[in-house]
Amino acid sequence: MKNIDQLLQSVPVTGTDLNRRNFIGTAGKGLVAATIVGGLTSDTAQAQTSSAGGPGGKSMANVITVDVPSQHATSERQQENGASMLKPDNRIGYAIVGIGELTMGQIMPAFGSCKYSKPVALVSGDAAKAKKVAAQHGIPEKNIYNYQNFDQIKNNPEIDAVYIVLPNSMHEEFVIRAAKAGKHVLCEKPMANSSKEAQNMIEACKKAGKKLMIAYRIQYEPNNRLMMKWTRENHFGKVKVINSVNVQNIGDPNQWRLKRALAGGGSLPDIGLYCINTNRFLTGEEPNMVSAVIHTDAADPRFKEVEDKVMWQMFFPSGTVANNTTAYSVHDSKHYRCYADNGGWFGMDPAFNYNGLKIEASKAEGKLEMKQNVIVGEKQQFALEMDHFAQCIMENKEPYTPGEEGLQDHKIMEAIYESAKTGKPVKLANITTLDTFRNEANAPKE
Repeated sequence: MKNIDQLLQSVPVTGTDLNRRNFIGTAGKGLVAATIVGGLTSDTAQAQTSSAGGPGGKSMANVITVDVPSQHATSERQQENGASMLKPDNRIGYAIVGIGELTMGQIMPAFGSCKYSKPVALVSGDAAKAKKVAAQHGIPEKNIYNYQNFDQIKNNPEIDAVYIVLPNSMHEEFVIRAAKAGKHVLCEKPMANSSKEAQNMIEACKKAGKKLMIAYRIQYEPNNRLMMKWTRENHFGKVKVINSVNVQNIGDPNQWRLKRALAGGGSLPDIGLYCINTNRFLTGEEPNMVSAVIHTDAADPRFKEVEDKVMWQMFFPSGTVANNTTAYSVHDSKHYRCYADNGGWFGMDPAFNYNGLKIEASKAEGKLEMKQNVIVGEKQQFALEMDHFAQCIMENKEPYTPGEEGLQDHKIMEAIYESAKTGKPVKLANITTLDTFRNEANAPKE
């Protein structure tokens, strides 16, 4: 077992937990909506049945559906006016490993919007903070663990799955320990610090007979899924060029994201990964070549160990080219645009944020340029991915974004680093099938 104290040495933190992201958004609106819907006396409820059964007898057979009439005319955009969810006792129980910024700002509030998931345990190096969080979410103190006694989760039947929300270098150890403890694993991205570690994680979960899913929330989010559909269906023609940008101005130079041993790299694995994965998701293709340049100001105290700006291109078998930019030293911007050959373009700005996502599109019609702002609606992204994994566990299906999806991104990132180092393009395996590393048979329903 790795010594976590050694891993965290020289990294000042508040308490002993680590923050996983710098960006905090608001969440939890679904909790209010679910409470209101559940309290209407005129609702009609019916149970839907399923033959599948998960741990402890949990299954989709216990789903309760509540529908209410719409107040809107059929000419208007229709709102969601119902809810289908499991009773709390039948939901998949998660142990959240790490109580940092992402956990507190997004994951814990997301459970209020979940239909099939609930928090039942916490794993933290800060006992006092863990007790406060447990009290906020109705988690008994007996279900609080630390990094040393983590393996005892094997004796807790309330825990069906663990959600790993730790610094990247710790993912491998805790995924493997969770699998050996008999628990399914949802792991934050990037999957690990290297493709070798990622492969070890996949093999450990397979050996233990446990599911492994990587938390690519963009692939479960409705706006981005519509962009994928438009790309695949040639909505504005064949997409020839994709421009993706994910940049932000990172703060404290002593934080773990700027320590190579903990993060594995700088802006590329942290936020540039969104560009890589979304390019692949939109097209369904795998790049067969990358070309990259890295530029870092060595005088900036933040970048003594990791890179700042990375610019790279991904070349796909169909001829589509993706231009990507990521950086840790400029004002926050997270967007992409797809340029097609039939007089149109489309994309999202912002695209990778936790909320407030917006679709934009433009198409020529004669002498007119028609700009479009398409409204899909917003859903809690972490609730979507946790519920997907919960359904996979109950129905014994493989997740849409399994470990192999994360492994592929690591292989691409390693090629990007190599290209930047050598100054030459780097070829990758020529994969011509679509959605090669996703479980398309279990794709999220539109």
